[in-house]
Amino acid sequence: MKLQEIMERTGIQETGLVKAWVKDAIHLIRSQQPELIKVDKQNIIDGEREYILPADMISIVSISVKDTTDSKYKKIRRIAGDITIREDTDPE
Repeated sequence: MKLQEIMERTGIQETGLVKAWVKDAIHLIRSQQPELIKVDKQNIIDGEREYILPADMISIVSISVKDTTDSKYKKIRRIAGDITIREDTDPE
């Protein structure tokens, strides 16, 4: 749909106002939807605490672990224990 069609349907004559509203609507839609969601599966290694995550990852939405008793994935609700935060200064 073109801007002119939107203006005709809404009865608004100010082009700048309609452009601003369309841009605001597009920005609102984009800000409410994640751009790209990927799933990464890794095996749990006994005694291993740190795992390599994908380089293009921005945030973690959820973490699940497969329960071997019923073969269903269970979400991890919180992190147990102390959290160590460190800065990664290595660009690689």
